[in-house]
Amino acid sequence: MKSALITGATSGIGAEYSKFLAAKGYDLVLVARDKKRLTECGKSLSKNYGIKAEILAADLSIPTQLKRVEERLQNPKKPISILVNNAGFGLNRAFSQSDIKDEASLLAVLVTAPMRLTHAALEPMLNANSGSIINISSVASWIAGGTYSAAKSYLTVLSESLHTELKDTKVKIIAVCPGFTHTEFHQRGKMKMTGLPEFMWLSTKQVVEKSWRDLNSGKAVSVAGWQYKTLSFIARYAPRSIVRKVGMNVRRKQRT
Repeated sequence: MKSALITGATSGIGAEYSKFLAAKGYDLVLVARDKKRLTECGKSLSKNYGIKAEILAADLSIPTQLKRVEERLQNPKKPISILVNNAGFGLNRAFSQSDIKDEASLLAVLVTAPMRLTHAALEPMLNANSGSIINISSVASWIAGGTYSAAKSYLTVLSESLHTELKDTKVKIIAVCPGFTHTEFHQRGKMKMTGLPEFMWLSTKQVVEKSWRDLNSGKAVSVAGWQYKTLSFIARYAPRSIVRKVGMNVRRKQRT
């Protein structure tokens, strides 16, 4: 039976991917911090789609709990076909004014966790010469927007590198780089988003469906929405002095 492990599975893009893969017949391993919410999601998915939903409560910023997820990925008796690295959060303070503990936690969840989980998943996938790793990054990985952008840049570049490294195998990997998407992300980070026009918002369904098509067509990076395809092109090829200025202006507006 094919199965998928999804981090940050109870909300946003992670929850959308859980429903999407369940509808395709995948059994799920749902990973998030809130055990009660995980249990509710698992029961709902099992009932609605007739699949098995295993829950694994873990705070990925805590090494011992992250280790449990790594071990689940490497369990030879219950192999994982797809890994979706989705867990994440943002900070609403400038680096010069933020709490270093919060910065370290962000780095642990956005960089260390997907790096370690990707590494853990690769060995069994390569042995089977089958599997997919979907890393939820961001268009922010191409701008200068504080530590969130820096962390997402790591994930995008790592994914691109592995995509090239694995080109002669049947293991697929992709960096999914959404723009502003209707999730709990901005609310949790206490970010002001009221000034953003509606046409700039994506739905989680748009992001997931586009990324799935791109994964299966062999692309290294997936960007949903014409507006973000345009902006990501500009961010990658415009003079960095302009990209830095625009990126920091966007971050400042979210904090005010």
